[in-house]
Amino acid sequence: MKTLKTIFTILSIALLTISCSSDDDKEEAVKYNEENPLDAYMAGSGFSQKAVDVKNSGIYEYGFSFKPTVTGKINALVVKIPDVNAALRITLWDAATKTVIKSETINVPTANVTVEKTITPIALTKDKEYFFTVNSDDWINRTKTDGSAATYPITAGNIIITGYAYISSTAAETIFPTNARNTYYAGDMTFKFQQTQ
Repeated sequence: MKTLKTIFTILSIALLTISCSSDDDKEEAVKYNEENPLDAYMAGSGFSQKAVDVKNSGIYEYGFSFKPTVTGKINALVVKIPDVNAALRITLWDAATKTVIKSETINVPTANVTVEKTITPIALTKDKEYFFTVNSDDWINRTKTDGSAATYPITAGNIIITGYAYISSTAAETIFPTNARNTYYAGDMTFKFQQTQ
């Protein structure tokens, strides 16, 4: 009887350990992959069809507005322009209030080569609209071959692109873009987004 009781106790402890281990595994946080919405945006808009480099053409603040469909964060900034720029400024805005959330500078040492900068993550709220811009006098002008307009919104993974706009600026100014356009996209700038819940 004592042997049976000992076996029962050992089995109970073993089952409890397995059960606890299973519960611990379920509680581990899910790690989501990073997403870069640019390729899906270009494909969905048709602006991947034609690209022309524009250099030294007046300084503009330009970019796209978007809404994340999930809560997440921006981990890195990605840019490719047709000229060098040691201090290219990229800005994330609150679209509703037109206020700057965060600005970062990126060194672009080589024309037409993609540069990525890891940043302190910027938290994004699900369904909140943001604006993502760059301040530059150089860009890649992307259009459809026939010049027709894109239809917004455009789904790019967990990011919904809601529009594109620009405004004349200076290197010292950060001005919210108000001139919306749907027949082209000036770029290339984007970010790496990661869902957090």
